Order: sequence, then structure tokens, then C-alpha cells
Amino acid sequence: MSFQAQLIRLWLRQEWLLVVLVLLLPPLLWLVPTGPVGLAALVDWKTIGALAGLMVLSRGLEASGLIDRMGRRIILRLRSERGLAVALVLFAAGLSAVVTNDVALFVTVPLTLALGRMVALPVGRLVIFQALAVNAGSAASPVGNPQNLFLWQVYGLGFGEFLLAMLPLAAAMLAILLALVPLGFAARRLALPGEGAPLALRPGMMAVSLSAYPAFLALVNAGFALPAAGVVIILYLLLFPSVLRWVDWPLLLVFVLMFVDLGLLGRLPAIAESIPLAMEIPGGAYTLGAGLSQVMSNVPAAIFLAPFVEDWRALAWGVSVGGFGLAIGSLANLIALRLVREAGMWREFHLWAVPMFGFSVVAGAVLLG
Repeated sequence: MSFQAQLIRLWLRQEWLLVVLVLLLPPLLWLVPTGPVGLAALVDWKTIGALAGLMVLSRGLEASGLIDRMGRRIILRLRSERGLAVALVLFAAGLSAVVTNDVALFVTVPLTLALGRMVALPVGRLVIFQALAVNAGSAASPVGNPQNLFLWQVYGLGFGEFLLAMLPLAAAMLAILLALVPLGFAARRLALPGEGAPLALRPGMMAVSLSAYPAFLALVNAGFALPAAGVVIILYLLLFPSVLRWVDWPLLLVFVLMFVDLGLLGRLPAIAESIPLAMEIPGGAYTLGAGLSQVMSNVPAAIFLAPFVEDWRALAWGVSVGGFGLAIGSLANLIALRLVREAGMWREFHLWAVPMFGFSVVAGAVLLG
């Protein structure tokens, strides 16, 4: 599948969310009258800037061909189905911590589909494990997924501080997933053929993307997300305008509308009074974040709960665990399920994701103490 076709599918996945967010806005404005300045104040523009810059840099790394070649070299050295599954899980988890969970899927899933055309593989199950892997791996990093990016910015945390706080949970979730691999994949030997045709390597784009990425993260960490994003966009506009054409710009609109709608929702008197009471349940923000993610997905759950929560780590852990369970728990799950059209995929996804949710909830609760 071409890169353009993948983005079209991503847009289709987001179209319903945009419609819902737009339709919710008028009744919320009627219930909570707010002017343009007040609406703009509901948006965390630092998060929007950080997300915009990361989307451009991630697409630059992907389009340069570097990640594709790295993945092929790792995967095609393996000679067993179980070893291939472990490698894909580790590769997807590690990649998601650097270039976000959705980009990691757009890299690893096409590689898996290509391998499935070369040799008989349980492609659907491999993709399911990759979706679970990016939820686990991205939890470790402030830039691994949108909810982490938001929480990192809104709570004013340092990059290293956030990373150290999230690593225990991410490691536990990844360990649980790896423990499930022998149950899902046989130890049979594979006779993998040649690599096929990798993406053409573009050294100039690779060099710019690799050098700009850490510089951008440093500026975001210092509180300059919006100007840094502007510099990145201008840089690619001048040097590699084709990258900007395939950046998922509608995602920014989705996030702006999420901030506005959920901010207005949180101002409703009934909601404002009920959330503090809900925090009294065992586990508090951790349990509520995990549970609410099963209803509205973990990104909006994080945005909705953040104004009511002081313990950012409990909330971050809860919405990270909430990425498992039901498919709606994480938008990455929906991406993976749309990229692979196999009969029974949704049913099999939940056969693995629901136990992952249960084990991870328990592991997180134990680690939180």
C-alpha cells in the first residue's frame, strides 16, 4: 500500500471524529456561552505547536527511507515466526517512543504486509501485536503519543522527568506483551526470501530530519514549542515541500476542537461537580483515566481529566493503560485495524487487547503502590 493511500485511510478514520466534534460545539456553546477569545484560551497552543513540529519531522524521517531500511534489516535477519513477532513488537515499541505511535504503525504494518506476501504468516495477529506494542512503547516518551505530549506540556514537566516517571509502566506493559508472544506465535522456522524493494534513501532529507529532531525537542522542553514548530515548517517548505503535502494536518484541527469541546464540557456545573466525586473511587485518577479511555479514547480522556487532576503521573499511567482493552481506547488501535482488512480482525484484537488491559491495570496499580 502506498504512503498516500495510508494517509487517505487515516483521514477516513478521523472524518467521523471531526464530524462529532463539530456537531457538539453548538449545543456546548449554548450551554456555556463563550466568545472567540475564551474559546482560543481553551486550546493548549504549546501542545498544538509541539504536535505540528513532530508530525513534520516524523514524516521527514519516514520519507527519507531511513526507518524503512532499518526495519527491513532487523526483520529479515530472523528465521522463526516467534522471533519475527518479538522483533516486530520491539521495533514497533521502540520506534513509537521516538516518532509517535501512529507513524510507527505506518512503518511497521506495511513491512509486515510485504512479508506476508513473501511467506505464510499470521499477518493479522502480527499487526494486532504491533498495535499493542506501540501503545506500550509510546507510553514511555513525552513525544510517543498525543496524550503524553499534552500532559508533558500542560503540567510543565521536564523531558527527563517525564521519561523517568513513565518508564516503569512502559517496561511492565511491554514485558506483559512479550510474555503473550509464545501464546500467539509458533516457533516454526521460516524461509524468508530477499528484502524486496526498499524505499529510496534520500540522504539530504535524512540528515536534516535527524539533526532537527533533537534540536526541536530541546526547544519544546524549554517552552518554545510554537516558534520551533514554525521554524521546522519553514525549513521543510524551503527544502522538502513534498513532505508537508502528506503531513496529517487535519489532526491538528481535531486536537483544537477536542480542547474546545472538552474544555466547555468541563465547565458544565454537573460535570464540574461529579468529577471530583469520581476521583474518590479506588485508584483515583489512575482508575478513572483507564476507565474513561474505554469510552472516549485515551487522548480526549487525558484532555478532559487534566483540569481536575493534580497527580499527573497517575493520570498519565491511567490513560496509557487505557489504550488497551476496547479498540476505541487508542486511535492507534483503529489505525492498525483499518490498515489490515482480514475477516475476524476486530474479534481477535479484543481477544488479546482485553487481557492486556486487565494485566496492565493490575501491574500499574502495583507499581503506583
